Amino acid sequence: MSQLTPEDRDRVQRYLNSPTNAGERKPFRVWLLLGIIWGVMVLFGLASYLIAWRVGVV
Repeated sequence: MSQLTPEDRDRVQRYLNSPTNAGERKPFRVWLLLGIIWGVMVLFGLASYLIAWRVGVV
C-alpha cells in the first residue's frame, strides 16, 4: 500500500513523465563496464612496470 498522499503521487507522476525522464535508455551492460575497467587496470600496470624498468627498480 502506498504511503504517499494523492498530491504527492501526482507530483511523482509529473516528474516521471517530464521530458528529462521520458527518454528510453539502453540496457546497462555490466560486461562492457568490467572490460573497460580491466583494460584500464592492465594499461596502468604496464605503464607502472615500464616506468619501474626504465628507472632501474625492476
